[in-house]
Amino acid sequence: MGQTVIETEPKEFMFTVNKSFECAEQPEARQRFYKMIGCNDEMQKIYQLIERIAGTSATILIHGESGTGKRVAAQSIHLCDAFRRNNPFIEISCGALPETLLESELFGHVKGAFTGAIKDRAGRFELADGGTLLLDEIDTCSQNLQVKLLRVLEEGVFERVGDTRSYKADVRIIAATNQDLPELVKKKEFREDLYWRLNVITLHLPPLRQRTDDIPLLVDHFLKKYRERMRPLDRGFNAEGVDQVAMEKMREYDWPGNIRELQNAIERAMILGRSGIIRIEDLPEPVRQKKSPRNGKEGGLSLKQALQEPEKDLIVNALRRSNGNCSRAADRLGINRTTLYKKIKLYGL
Repeated sequence: MGQTVIETEPKEFMFTVNKSFECAEQPEARQRFYKMIGCNDEMQKIYQLIERIAGTSATILIHGESGTGKRVAAQSIHLCDAFRRNNPFIEISCGALPETLLESELFGHVKGAFTGAIKDRAGRFELADGGTLLLDEIDTCSQNLQVKLLRVLEEGVFERVGDTRSYKADVRIIAATNQDLPELVKKKEFREDLYWRLNVITLHLPPLRQRTDDIPLLVDHFLKKYRERMRPLDRGFNAEGVDQVAMEKMREYDWPGNIRELQNAIERAMILGRSGIIRIEDLPEPVRQKKSPRNGKEGGLSLKQALQEPEKDLIVNALRRSNGNCSRAADRLGINRTTLYKKIKLYGL
C-alpha cells in the first residue's frame, strides 16, 4: 500500500503504475468516485454532494476553470443515479456551434425547416429521454436560445425547429461553465431567470493548483492509460513511473490548463522519453522551468508574464464567446480588430 519505493539510484524513488496510493492526509479517503479521481478534502466533499443529489431530478450547475473535469463530473453524476445510469448520457458544447445550428441540435428539426433539412431529425433533448443532458459552455448561448431553454426547464416541453407540435422529454439537465454567471447576469449577458433555474445545485470543481496532493494519483492514472494505449504501437518506451525530481516539479507548477494540461504533459513524456521512467527532461518546458508564482521562488513568472496572463485569458474567453468572430470579440474587449490581431499573434492563439 502507499507509494512504492524502488531503489534505482541513491536518493531517488519513483511513483509506479498499477499500485494503490494512500492519501497522506486522509488514509481512508476515497481515491476514485466513478470517473472522478482525487483524495483531496474538497474532492471528498464533492463526492458526498453528488451522492446526495444524484437520485433527484434537480438541475445541476457545474462551475470550474477550463480543464478541471466538468464533463467527467457530469458523467459521474449520471452514473451515480440508479434511475438514469442505464439510459443515455448526451452532451453538447454550446460554444462550438452557431445559434441556428445549436437550436436544431438541441430541439431537432422537421424536413424543410431550413436549407439542408432533408428529413425530420430528433434533437439532443429527445435523444437523452430518460437520461442526462450536459449543456457545456452554457454561458455562450444567445439570449433567444436562453428563453427556449428556460421554457424546457420550467415546463418540460419544446418544439422542433420548423414544427408547431410540442414534444416532451424526461431529461436530467446538467449545465457547465467556466464563467462567473452572476457577473454575466449583472452585465445583462445572461438571463437572471435562467441562472436561478439552473442554479438549483452548484458543484464547484477546484483548480489543480488547489489540490496538488492529487497530482501523484492523477499521474498514476494517466501513466496506466497511455501504457495500455501505446503498447500496441511498440514505441519502445513503457514508463513504469515518475522520478522524485520530476514529481516535485509537477507539484510546484501551477497548471493553468489544470488536469487536461497534466494529461497532455504525461502523454508527451511517454512519447518522447526513452529511459523507462519519466524524468524532468521529459516534461514540457513550462513545467521544467517555472515554479509556482504563489511561492515567490526563483524561476517564477516575470512581472511582464504575470501581467500578460490575465490579458490572454480575457482574449481567449472573448473569442470563445464570439464563436471565433474577431470583430465581435474586439467589440467585447473594447479594442479595434487590428489590436486584437496583434494580440492573437503575440499569444500564439
